[in-house]
Amino acid sequence: MRALPMVTACVLALAGCGGDEVARNAPAVNLVLPTHRADPPVPTNLPDIVPVRIETELGGITVALDHKHAPVTVTNFIRYVDDHRFDGTIFYRASRTPGAPNHGFVQGGIQHSYRLMLPPIRLEPTTETGLLHRDGTISMARSTPDTAMGDFTISVGPNPGLDAHPDRPGDNRGYASFGQVTEGMDVVRRILARPTVAQEGRGPMAGQRIEAPVRIISIRRAVDRRGGGPRHR
Repeated sequence: MRALPMVTACVLALAGCGGDEVARNAPAVNLVLPTHRADPPVPTNLPDIVPVRIETELGGITVALDHKHAPVTVTNFIRYVDDHRFDGTIFYRASRTPGAPNHGFVQGGIQHSYRLMLPPIRLEPTTETGLLHRDGTISMARSTPDTAMGDFTISVGPNPGLDAHPDRPGDNRGYASFGQVTEGMDVVRRILARPTVAQEGRGPMAGQRIEAPVRIISIRRAVDRRGGGPRHR
């Protein structure tokens, strides 16, 4: 059973593409955390492409995960899948581009639940993997680099702003793209269109919290019937 250092647990934030939703008034001492279940084993011998099926209350989404080009990120995601840690979580964010409501991304996952989280992983930037943020790309949410755990996004339309841009100042490493939707983009678009609460959220999350979050029933390894895969440079 794993225990997080107290200081780390006090500053955990909800990772969001482009910014954080930072917990306020976190206790600095005498922090009592719920019991964490044992970590699942690390998957071995994964194929180059690992198809998974995301079952939601609005329908199913099939995603081809690119283990060949993003092995750290895919291995981490499959740990959550195999241990059923995504079951009963939600899609809670709809980030729509101003002036283009059919473009943006949706975000879902564990929302930094201590009961569900595994240790953060190394960021695999798009400059390393060659997997760019295009329509249907699945990517890991994070706050600072190397902090992604169990929250993810799915792009609707291309999102080059989420790619790494080493020529730009500041946090320019982008987000870890690691697969491509092969079936169910209609479901993703329906999630993106869900009403949001204008008064909730701060910074990049402002007005993007879905009013009635979409429940993720389960995520499981699956057979990708269409045979599609991630697209590269």
